[in-house]
Amino acid sequence: MPIRTLPHLDQLSPDAWDALLPEPQPFLRHAFLSALEDSGSVGGRSGWQASHRLLCAADGTPLAALPAYVKAHSYGEYVFDMGWADACHRAGIAYYPKLLGAVPFSPVTGARLLGDQHACAQLLDELVAELPAQGLSSLHINFTEAQADALLDGREGWLQRIGCQYHWFNRGYRDFQDFLDAFTSRKRKQVRKECDQVAGHGIEFRWQQGGELDELEWDFVYACYANTYHQRGRAPYLTRAFFSLLAERMPEAIRVVTARQGSRPVAMAFSLVDGETFYGRYWGCLGDFDRLHFETCFYQGLELAIGAGLQRFDAGAQGEHKLIRGFEPVITRSWHYLLHPGLRAAVAAFLEEETAGVLAYAEEARSLLPYRQGGD
Repeated sequence: MPIRTLPHLDQLSPDAWDALLPEPQPFLRHAFLSALEDSGSVGGRSGWQASHRLLCAADGTPLAALPAYVKAHSYGEYVFDMGWADACHRAGIAYYPKLLGAVPFSPVTGARLLGDQHACAQLLDELVAELPAQGLSSLHINFTEAQADALLDGREGWLQRIGCQYHWFNRGYRDFQDFLDAFTSRKRKQVRKECDQVAGHGIEFRWQQGGELDELEWDFVYACYANTYHQRGRAPYLTRAFFSLLAERMPEAIRVVTARQGSRPVAMAFSLVDGETFYGRYWGCLGDFDRLHFETCFYQGLELAIGAGLQRFDAGAQGEHKLIRGFEPVITRSWHYLLHPGLRAAVAAFLEEETAGVLAYAEEARSLLPYRQGGD
C-alpha cells in the first residue's frame, strides 16, 4: 500500500483527516494543524516543514497517518534532544534533518499514529525503511498515548524516553472551594492569600469562547502571548494570524480569560477544551501584578473546569510551582528511532539512567502536593 507525503494538510479534506482521529482532542484536528500551516507558524524559515505521512489503500483511501514535520532544529518540541544533536556535531554525525511526529509547540499527550492499528504498524515500518533514502537521521514521535506506546514497545530499534508533567484531576469537586477544602490548612490559606492579592489590585476576570472575540481583542491576546517570549529574549513561535484562523475554524474549542483592571485589559490566558479536558496553553501580561499569573492561568481555569464538569486540567510542560496548587506529576512518553548505531547505543545508555531519575523525581514530587492525608 502506498505512502503519501503531504507537504500541506490542505491536500487532504478535513473530513478525511478527522475520520482517522480516535478522540476529539483539538490539537489533532485538521483545523488546528492547518491553521499552523496557513498562518506561517510552521513552514518557511521556521525550521518546521510539514511532511505528514499517510498509508493509503489502493483506491487512495487513508488507512493510517502520522502528523509529521521535517525538522532543522529541536525548538518547540518540549522533548529536549539538543544534547544528542550536540554530541553528533562533535562526532561529525549529521543529526538534522530529522522526522518528527508531533503537534508543533504543544507538549500534549495524545494520539500520534492515527487510524487502523495494523495499518499504523505498517506505516511505522515503511517510514523507518525510508529514512536513509530521504536523508533523515532519525524518526521521533513525541507525547504518545497508550495505544501508540503498546505498538512501539519492544519494536526493534525504538527507544522510549519518559518525562514528567503536572495535571489536575477532578475528583467530583462541587466548586472551587470544595477543591480547596481538600488541601491542608496551610496550603489552602496560601491560595486564598494569592487570590486576595490579585483582588486587591482591582482585577476582575472575563471568560469568552473563540467566536466571541473581535479582532482587536485577538490583537490583545497576541500581544500578551508574544510579550511572554520577548521577556525571555526569544521570538514567539506562533504568528498573529494563527489566532484568527483558529477562531474561525474551531471557535467552540477555544477559551480565553482576560484579566481587567477597571476597563483596561492587562493579562490573558488562552486555553482549549474537549469533552473531558481543559488544556491551558498560553499566558501573557502587559503589566506587573504580583500573583496574577497563578490566578489567571490556574485558579480561573480550575473554576471553569469544575463548573463545566471537565475531568482533567493539562497545564503543559515544566513548572514545579503547579504541584503546590494541586497539579499532580504525570509521566509522559516519547519514542526515538536513531539510524546511527553508535548514537543509538549511547542514547540507550543515557535513557536508562535518565528514566530512573525521572521516576524518582515524580515519586518525590508527590510529597509536595497540598492535599490532606487523613487530617488537616
